[in-house]
Amino acid sequence: MAWYLVEIRYVQEKLAEVRPRHREFLNRLAAEGVVAVAGPLGDNSGGISLYRAENEAALQELIDQDPYHLEGAIAERTVREFKPVIGAWVPDAQ
Repeated sequence: MAWYLVEIRYVQEKLAEVRPRHREFLNRLAAEGVVAVAGPLGDNSGGISLYRAENEAALQELIDQDPYHLEGAIAERTVREFKPVIGAWVPDAQ
């Protein structure tokens, strides 16, 4: 399993309508242990989520199911693998 940092920039005109479905999607994934943390940027121009997935292809398949993606509320999306080594939730054996 690997960690991935996903950053999106919103299509502002679609944001309010789609946000409830997007948050339901992320809440379900958080309950399953797939999303560690997610939320909007302070200026509400976009958001960042930290996902755990088998590989980048599996992550891509998953995030393509996000209502923001399906309903055109994402202007831009970047995905980067993240390798956590320090933090309260990082296992000691790294």
